[in-house]
Amino acid sequence: MRLSAFFIFTAIFFASTVAGRNVPFSTEQKITGLYPPVSGVLSGKPVPESPDPLVAYRWTNPRASDGLESYLLTPVSVGIDRPENVKRIGKKTAAIRVDGPCDLMFDFGRVSAGWLEFDSDDLDGEVEMSISEYTEPAVLNAGAQHPHKTAVPVRYGNTYRLELNTELYEGVRYGWIHVRSLRRPATISAVRLVCQTKPANYEGSFRCSDPTLTRIWYTGAYTVKLNLLKEYFGAILMERSDRHSWTGDAHPSQAASMVAFGNYDFVKQNLYYTSTQFNGIAGYSLYWVLSLIDYYNYTGDRQTLDSLTDNACKKLDVAYAHYGTNPDLQFHGWDERLGAGFENPNCDESQNTYKMLSIRAWNEFAAAMDACGRSDLAAKYRAYVDEKSRELRDAGGWYDSFGIFAASDAVNAGFTNSGERQGLWRTAFTDRQQRLSYSPFNQYFVIQAMARMGRYPEALTTIDDCWGGQLRYGGTTFFEVYRPSWNDALAPNGAPVNNQCGYTSFTHPWSAGVTKWLTEEILGVKPVLPGFGRFLIAPHLSERVASVEGCVPTLHGTIRVAFDIKTGKGRITVPDGTVAAVGIPKTGRVVRRVSFDGKEMPPAARQDDDFVYYEGIVAGDYRLRVEYDGALQPVPQEAFSYACSQPVVQDSLTRGDWKGKYGSRGYILCSYDGAGNDRVNLPDFTDSVVSAKIGARLIASETDDPRALASDRSGDPFRRLGAAVTLDPLPCNQTMTFDLYNNRNCPYRVALYFVDWEREGRRSAIEVFDLKDKRLLMPVRFVENYGEGRYVILQLDRPVRLRVDQVRGTNASLSGIFFD
Repeated sequence: MRLSAFFIFTAIFFASTVAGRNVPFSTEQKITGLYPPVSGVLSGKPVPESPDPLVAYRWTNPRASDGLESYLLTPVSVGIDRPENVKRIGKKTAAIRVDGPCDLMFDFGRVSAGWLEFDSDDLDGEVEMSISEYTEPAVLNAGAQHPHKTAVPVRYGNTYRLELNTELYEGVRYGWIHVRSLRRPATISAVRLVCQTKPANYEGSFRCSDPTLTRIWYTGAYTVKLNLLKEYFGAILMERSDRHSWTGDAHPSQAASMVAFGNYDFVKQNLYYTSTQFNGIAGYSLYWVLSLIDYYNYTGDRQTLDSLTDNACKKLDVAYAHYGTNPDLQFHGWDERLGAGFENPNCDESQNTYKMLSIRAWNEFAAAMDACGRSDLAAKYRAYVDEKSRELRDAGGWYDSFGIFAASDAVNAGFTNSGERQGLWRTAFTDRQQRLSYSPFNQYFVIQAMARMGRYPEALTTIDDCWGGQLRYGGTTFFEVYRPSWNDALAPNGAPVNNQCGYTSFTHPWSAGVTKWLTEEILGVKPVLPGFGRFLIAPHLSERVASVEGCVPTLHGTIRVAFDIKTGKGRITVPDGTVAAVGIPKTGRVVRRVSFDGKEMPPAARQDDDFVYYEGIVAGDYRLRVEYDGALQPVPQEAFSYACSQPVVQDSLTRGDWKGKYGSRGYILCSYDGAGNDRVNLPDFTDSVVSAKIGARLIASETDDPRALASDRSGDPFRRLGAAVTLDPLPCNQTMTFDLYNNRNCPYRVALYFVDWEREGRRSAIEVFDLKDKRLLMPVRFVENYGEGRYVILQLDRPVRLRVDQVRGTNASLSGIFFD
């Protein structure tokens, strides 16, 4: 049921009329949902870069106490797998006449939080419905109320609704109506998503000369907005058994929400809601503290800070007690280098990252305590910072073993000097591919560190690789995990790789931190004093991003900024009750003259390598004019490469006749002598192969099927086939690993033999990591159509971890590993 099987009609005829515009959206139809229709009005400016159909809607004084509201989306296109059974598509009535079995696939143009419905007065037959965030009906893990997102609809009069969980909503971009059989022709009409939303106005904005960055800002905001629930910030749209509040996930979600919506009261409510939760994850307590500091810095809300200070201190003191003891972290990110989620969360990189995160939290909390007059607590936590940073430096070479995540948190911790930051850059950041995180959640802290080091061009490259890559994949929301090489092998919006995170979510607001980063670093607006009583405007522009404009909501009013380094023109709005410092970007040039509202400014009292600063700019609207000498500084270009980059080589001809072609130096025949009983002959350069998270199957003990593996023993006429399989549908078990412990580095070849014995359409992926530091060595390799047996051949030169992931089908199934 992949998209390629469908004949696609562009469904302009599905559009509803809203405020005189033809868009696939309506608040005017009768809502058949749980919530009242959207009460906002279409009064804002259209934003073509935003995927949010409500981006221009405005509510009167939205509050944290507001409940959810509903709106309808209609499809932008429909696909039909058997068009001969669909006799008419009504352009005016949006009705489909169906005469026989078929699958109808509807694309609603964006992921939404909703459920699928249609109407029919004459349907007499068997029908099922499906939904998904990607182009195939979704399947999720055990524990979900309905792991297979396909079911017989529930009928209410002439309305048919797909109900998959008690709250109804899922993450939906695509919907299907599967007409299994009909006793007479039927008319299907009013196909729709009933979507839910919590009132939130786009009080913030962002636009720049790079349209991808503009789309990234709005996509991050939309990803958060979809997950705003009545009482708290949600963490995922798909119901896969973990759709509840996750305290650490909320840190970047709340950060993005403040700059996009200015919904400070709801952020405050969520801080209280999560104040006693940390989901058993040590680092999440510290992310909560950072969220409290973010909130205080943006609002100046001393009362809330005071009421939560004791709570924060307890969390910070636990981190102090943990420091240097290698505590049980439970989780620190899905990236292999962070222990692959729950698999090995206490690895050295995670422990070092947690230490640096602790120092950051102490340091930033001390600054907040200074700002609110609690000098006692400021001194206490600054002493923690001094003590632990001194211990690190006394030990010598303290960051030599740090990977990208520990290095990032070391920079973010705020205690490093210039020389240490340069060393950390050389140690961990110079490889463009290796500074990418599998989890965009952790990527947020990487780009924060790059900004602190002044590496803005490289940070923008990383943002494009991570978040821009998700947009190029077809995303309208940001994902739980992502690798750029998916784009090279998978169709747009295709079913993603499932792995240590389980079934991959395409709408995960923990990935939205980039929205706040763009506001603070490219638009350049940051509070200097809590609440923006004093604030900085310092846009980081370049030849790549030459202009920017946007606004930031504060409790004093809206800060507005626009600047173009090519024309030298800009404008700013400083709200009443605030004072701004304005940084005029140099971008490698000399600032010759600056004027505010036509009045030439005297030479600035302060400047650095990047900006000329004008202090004490009081409330008002200003037009800026800047004259430069010299040329724009060129933007550095970086190569994207892998340590073991190689063309994909697969073999579907050899099947089970491996001898003489593969395995000349060794082999593992999985479960060949019974389930869990491998036949093993390791090469002389490999001491052991250690597998994890695998199931074992004996598929065929004696067979003449050519897909089964021939025996390695002379005189044995029988073929056999076993398999190592993933442990689907258990959560987080859609992956298995094989660690090849070699006793020396040398070139060698590994051939992995996959067999989809039942010919059920299994699709799988292979990821290859350096066994020592867990760096990704090559693009993700995909294997499909292996019902007749297929080898995937890898050229390697070191000990590695092979991670085999399920994409679609009942488990990935690996039957042999052959060494040459």
